[in-house]
Amino acid sequence: MRIGELSRRTGVSARSLRYYEDQGLLTSSRSDAGQRHYSDAAVQRVSLIRQLFDAGMSSRVIASVLPCVDVPGDLGVAEETFTSMMRERDRIDADIAHLIETRDALDVLIRANSRHRAELSTAPEPVAKSA
Repeated sequence: MRIGELSRRTGVSARSLRYYEDQGLLTSSRSDAGQRHYSDAAVQRVSLIRQLFDAGMSSRVIASVLPCVDVPGDLGVAEETFTSMMRERDRIDADIAHLIETRDALDVLIRANSRHRAELSTAPEPVAKSA
């Protein structure tokens, strides 16, 4: 199928599909006219790539994980992929911890602001001095 058809079937833009190919995540053959042609398996491959991007992985990490899909029986590939996935999981855990710290700091500010607003709403209005 051509790139437009793959784009339609996956909901991924042709520009993104070209990017995936540039990053080595997706392959195609070329016609004599230079048009990209993809196999039917590319639909499932693009779906997997999207899932990995949606999980927060970079194209570099995805490229290190995909060989496990491409060569499932190779122990060396499986070990390298496992290491990449564990490293990515550790990165995500660190990101989560940072987000929790940031949220907690924001909660402190929200509580302080809430107290300040309550104080302002109950404070008597200043009396204007007459000249």
